Amino acid sequence: MTSHMTWEPLIISAKTAILSILVTFFLGLFIAKKVASMKHEKIKMLLDGVLTLPLVLPPTVAGYFLLYLFGVRRPLGKFFIDYFGFRIAFSWSATVLAAVVIAFPLMYRSARGAFEQVDRDLIDAGRTLGLSENKIFWRIIMPAALPGVASGGVLSFARGLGEFGATAMIAGNMAGKTQTLPLAIYSAVAGGDMRTAGNYVLVITLFSFIVVVALNWFTAKDELKG
Repeated sequence: MTSHMTWEPLIISAKTAILSILVTFFLGLFIAKKVASMKHEKIKMLLDGVLTLPLVLPPTVAGYFLLYLFGVRRPLGKFFIDYFGFRIAFSWSATVLAAVVIAFPLMYRSARGAFEQVDRDLIDAGRTLGLSENKIFWRIIMPAALPGVASGGVLSFARGLGEFGATAMIAGNMAGKTQTLPLAIYSAVAGGDMRTAGNYVLVITLFSFIVVVALNWFTAKDELKG
């Protein structure tokens, strides 16, 4: 079969991954900071379980929940249509939503783990010097936790780029609109176009290799710092 590889899936995947990591990164930092500073261990464990759930659920199950909430006739989906005239399900926005939900636990857990490993003596010293909690976070905690936080960001970006199951459920597989690289690979294989599928696989494999190298670099920095 003649190859007809296009760059649209790569462009859609890149835009999805970039926007989703912006949301995931800052949302993950904010929530990880809040959970890490909580004093009630039982509530902390419960929240951690809920926030980590998308990491252990099959992506299609996560996609089902998203479709249940954001479908055209479902509560949140209807709300966005009625009040903003904006449909989420089966649009490009749905690819971003799916990527954020699936990648978020990686960012959250990496950031939380990095925050909890920061030397408490440094934090106490900052308080002794009269620094506000906000300044302590940005001047002491973040620089110390940066390698772990950056690793979480790299993993989350890669996870968002490679998301398949939840995206297929909530966004569909529409060429030129919601068809990301993983969906394009699936469609090419299903259509018997193994050459096109192979080209897409090569692109995403090369990118994944770059991600692994970047992750190893951040991990090595973290170990040297430790």
